[in-house]
Amino acid sequence: MRFLPVHRQAILVELADLQQTLLLLGALQAKAIPGVQELVPAARTILVQFAPHLITAAELVQAIAGCDLSGSVQRSDVLVQIPVRYEGEDLAEVAQILGITAEEVVRRHTGCEWSVAFTGFAPGFAYLSGGDAIFNVPRRATPRTKVPAGAVALAGTFSAVYPQASPGGWQIIGVTDTAMWDLARDLPALLQPGYRVQFVDAATQKSASDALSDAIPDRKVSEIHPEQVQEQEQGHQAAATLKGSALRVRATGLLTLFQDLGRHGQAGQGVSASGAMDQAAFKTANRLVGNASQVPVLETVGGGLSLQSVGDNVVAVTGADAPISLTTAEGQRWQVPRYAAIALADGDVLSIGQPTAGARCYVAVRGGYEVAPVLGSASTDTLAHVGPPALRSGQLLVVQPAQKSVVAVVADTALPVQNLPAAGGEVVLDVELGPRTDWFTAEAVALLAGQRWQVTSQSNRVGLRLAGEQALTRAISSELPSEGTPLGAIQVPASGQPVLFLADHPLTGGYPVIGCVALHHLDLAGQIPVGAWIRFNPVRSFEELTPTL
Repeated sequence: MRFLPVHRQAILVELADLQQTLLLLGALQAKAIPGVQELVPAARTILVQFAPHLITAAELVQAIAGCDLSGSVQRSDVLVQIPVRYEGEDLAEVAQILGITAEEVVRRHTGCEWSVAFTGFAPGFAYLSGGDAIFNVPRRATPRTKVPAGAVALAGTFSAVYPQASPGGWQIIGVTDTAMWDLARDLPALLQPGYRVQFVDAATQKSASDALSDAIPDRKVSEIHPEQVQEQEQGHQAAATLKGSALRVRATGLLTLFQDLGRHGQAGQGVSASGAMDQAAFKTANRLVGNASQVPVLETVGGGLSLQSVGDNVVAVTGADAPISLTTAEGQRWQVPRYAAIALADGDVLSIGQPTAGARCYVAVRGGYEVAPVLGSASTDTLAHVGPPALRSGQLLVVQPAQKSVVAVVADTALPVQNLPAAGGEVVLDVELGPRTDWFTAEAVALLAGQRWQVTSQSNRVGLRLAGEQALTRAISSELPSEGTPLGAIQVPASGQPVLFLADHPLTGGYPVIGCVALHHLDLAGQIPVGAWIRFNPVRSFEELTPTL
């Protein structure tokens, strides 16, 4: 058992193999350690996130080291068959890597029984182990920005099915129509840890639908996407229950979502926390209008959001430095301040312009928006497609009655003190090195902090894709088994160009993490726009951290 530093609130426990990992996971789940907040199991590691005010890293290491890893892992008696059309774009390349024909790849993939080892990356994404011994396939050098939903893929010794369209670096050999994740089911994830799985060549079957009905006769896969169900329900609810005030969406801007503190504690289902990218701005917006800090607000990126008040409302806008205007029903127009409570009369229109610095604004309304939570949170996870859909023009946002009649005034000393970056500008982020810093050359570690990294246009809530003049080179070139990746992780694919994981990041990843953005700079990272430059400032070295573990 080996303990690796991640950041001040997380460690990575490395074990000998998958069997030991599952045994330790079972032990930690059977007898919870006080202060442990989340467990993210993977191929040979468990990411343990903890509250340092309840347990120190040294105490946590001692408690985990004392766990009993004897015994064996029990498998489920549930067998799920998944029909596959083997027409993946990487099938020929996989065959070449393995030194066999494409037909032999299909025969071997369908000729064995797989087992769900653990879940991660995204809701419904199950890592399947125990397949044919020939399967040991490297990931792509550069991950795709979009892998289609239903893609059947290989990476290392694992196979998996992508439940939603998402970025990914696995080798695609086929596609299935079987839904891996469906909120309309009692168990949204079709594949649960321990389940046995067999892939079936759809070309040899009567139809994929027959195979699916044989595999799960008691479960009906919804024909309506969960987002459509939520949108319909919210639309009917808004029309039926509007008795007080509301905000009507006149324009959505680039992207506007509901966000709150996030859905923590759902890692066991492969669901990450998501939540507001700038947590301080989110909480301040609520405080300004007299709400509790966890009440859902609107997060809008890039400007362009326009809301019309239906009845009287009090709102506040925080976050990015963007011009805010108020236009009355009579056509009078003037600028209103950020970080202040703004009274809106019936018919007033609040509009947010293009930010001059920062990327995201937060709009809170007194009383809070009436929005149905999904898995305990109103946050929208753009990678997992969990949560309310993005706002649409014409949508009516019902406002709940205010529980209190107080609004806050933010003192100048409480306003954001960090200079928000602008496109083309530069920002410095503190970084704690680890857990896989030793996978890189000394020159690469120095280069991480020694050169600027530009945020590319492929960036979003999942992460910032960065481009530097020189790529980071590894000291260890072998394939890294998938392992837990926390918020703020700086993951480096084979291309050597880093990806900084943000709120909607996958729970697990297969590329080494050279360091993690310090917790006090996560909000700042969430405000970095496309085109800005980042410099990383190591605040604790890997060598300084390792002896404490």
